[in-house]
Amino acid sequence: MGRIFEVRKATMFARWDRMAKQFTRIGKEIAIAVKSGGPDPTTNPALRRCFQNAKSVNMPKDRVEAAIKRAQGKDMENYDEILYEGYGPNGVAILVETATDNHVRTVANVKAIFNKGNGTLGNSGSVSFQFKKMGVFKLKPEGLNAEDMELELIDFGLEELGEGTGENGEEVLVVRCAFTDFGNMQKALEDKGITPISAEVEWIPQNTVQLAEEQAQEVLKLVDKIEQDEDVQKVFHNLA
Repeated sequence: MGRIFEVRKATMFARWDRMAKQFTRIGKEIAIAVKSGGPDPTTNPALRRCFQNAKSVNMPKDRVEAAIKRAQGKDMENYDEILYEGYGPNGVAILVETATDNHVRTVANVKAIFNKGNGTLGNSGSVSFQFKKMGVFKLKPEGLNAEDMELELIDFGLEELGEGTGENGEEVLVVRCAFTDFGNMQKALEDKGITPISAEVEWIPQNTVQLAEEQAQEVLKLVDKIEQDEDVQKVFHNLA
């Protein structure tokens, strides 16, 4: 088992701003999960995943409960999940996942950020073919035997298992599966009594771009600006 490949993270904006953004992102994910599968986590695996991710970023319990309550209200916004594709400086491919109640506003904002950051917003399918949509589970390594897990999880769609880092730079075990096997893998881990630190759907680049540090920082600055938009959930890129 080796170290699993991870692309660079853009972590330029302040810690408290980043935390607030994470809470907002997970709040929208909770709203989408409740709308589609109901408020009971025992019968709603998407909501259970949201709870795990809320815990991983230390989102207060009262904020989680408030998000569930809002999602059940008649006046709750309906969020559309839209993927935008484009290129940043120096040919770096960028995918932008959004959850929005106003797609006209969102596409205008995302396009403006790309343009100001020397990037270009593309058409659907122009970039996503360079990525693979995967389920990504991060686990605490204590008490787990990676070799045994590899054998046990392969029947549930395991494609990659290796070492990685968590939100705070801590060592974690990273389990990756195809997007279509996400539910199978989530259930397999639950049946084994393993509670992931986080469980996400991510776009993993098939190939990466190596840049000089100054050029890389230009890309990360654009990624950071995109991440700060209120409608943006996650940003993926292929900068090594």
